[in-house]
Amino acid sequence: MVHTCVVTGCRNRRIPGTALSFYRFPRDPDRKQRWIAAVNREGWLPKDGSRLCSTHFISGKQVKNPRSPDYVPSVFTSAPLYLESEIKEETAAFEISDKQEAQVEAANALLFLQGQGRSLVDQRPSQEDHDVAQSASSSSTNEDGEESEPVSSDSKGRGGKPAKRSATEPDNYEDMLKTLKKENRALRESVDKMSLSETSFRNDPEKVRFYTGLPNYFVFETVMWLLAPHMNGTKNMVKLSKFQQLLLTLMRLRLDLRNQDLAYRFGVKVGTVTRTVLRMVNVMSTTLVPTAVFWPSRAELRKNLPAALCSTYPDCAVIIDCFRVTLEKPVSEGNLLCQGASAGSNTLKYMIGMAPQGVVTFVSRGSPGSVSDKSLAEGCGFLGKLLPGDVVLADKDLDIGKSVAARGALLKITGCHGGEGSEGSEGVSLTDISPDRLSVRRHVERVVSMVKLRYSMLTGPVEIPFTAAERSSNIFTFDKIVQVACALNNLCISAAPLE
Repeated sequence: MVHTCVVTGCRNRRIPGTALSFYRFPRDPDRKQRWIAAVNREGWLPKDGSRLCSTHFISGKQVKNPRSPDYVPSVFTSAPLYLESEIKEETAAFEISDKQEAQVEAANALLFLQGQGRSLVDQRPSQEDHDVAQSASSSSTNEDGEESEPVSSDSKGRGGKPAKRSATEPDNYEDMLKTLKKENRALRESVDKMSLSETSFRNDPEKVRFYTGLPNYFVFETVMWLLAPHMNGTKNMVKLSKFQQLLLTLMRLRLDLRNQDLAYRFGVKVGTVTRTVLRMVNVMSTTLVPTAVFWPSRAELRKNLPAALCSTYPDCAVIIDCFRVTLEKPVSEGNLLCQGASAGSNTLKYMIGMAPQGVVTFVSRGSPGSVSDKSLAEGCGFLGKLLPGDVVLADKDLDIGKSVAARGALLKITGCHGGEGSEGSEGVSLTDISPDRLSVRRHVERVVSMVKLRYSMLTGPVEIPFTAAERSSNIFTFDKIVQVACALNNLCISAAPLE
């Protein structure tokens, strides 16, 4: 069968031996209308026999994926221009018989699939029937109306007759179809599993824990529901959905992925990644942190005290630790004036307090790494949280014993290399410590390391965009990141089971 491309100025025809493919217009109304608009013939509508050749697609063939540029034909500049009347006269002659020839072609293909195609080879067709059979063997039509590329001359025998099928060719086409569908389904599942789509996270709790640190998708969805009202009106984030904005930020905190890496994963620019993280951290700092990080009452602490502390420190109110984070660039002098420290510091120091169950109840602002533990504790407001009779546990020696005692509380060091108030001293083996004390030590170590292990960004080094301080509040952006990480930690399972 001879087809002529309907594009104005295109003289391509589908005749035996051509290497071009010719496509029917899609059945989908929206896509079909986009094809008609691309052809750009005023007042013209396609018929059943209208065809579009493969030269009008960038890759030389149409693609079903709507995201592909070849979903709609777009190449129309290379063909010479001819009069519209000439094209109409030429294509009309072929389109008259296209419908009848298509019916003959479909009938021959049906007979062949039913095992009756061999009888057609033995007949001696007329020259016209031979042309139809030759055209049928050179192209086939799928359910979307697309025509495949012609069969090469290697697949034909002498005299234009179809070559015999090989012994390895399957006879059961239904089994082949089932196998292909199964492979297609497996490929789709594999692609969905590797993607960062909302569906893939909803059905995979392990994936949620790995990328976000949250225990399951329900918690992730709850956080997104809480933040959604504050995520509107962002012109710079139009390329990312609310789900993607939250996921990108959590991946940055959880895995400490570089901005360039996240830009590749989400298909955006590095600047978009930086702005997204900064904005989402601000939103979570004002929305999530106040509701998730707070100092509980003494009654609540005693009610949920872990078994490891019930017999040893029933009055334990908090487990504290100090940690440093390295910066890529030293903090400027202007950002340290309120801290009372010298410029050029390349580390920030934080004090973090956790309830015995592993929930973060206090986190200080960042101070230069050279600040002493005593100065940090007295300046960050931690001592004001303590009540007379409270017990403060620490895994390492912190020089705040006297400051804590001044509040009527008691500091206990559970590590092996502690100083005054230490549960052990250098040279004392673990076998000489009672099981209860050893259980307390292991519990404190687990609680202290929990937050930093869950969110790797807290280990540093911190990139320059996150070390700047806000002029209005003089708070480091990384201070907010530490607070947000602690709030997210409180949404996860605690370090010890509650009684």
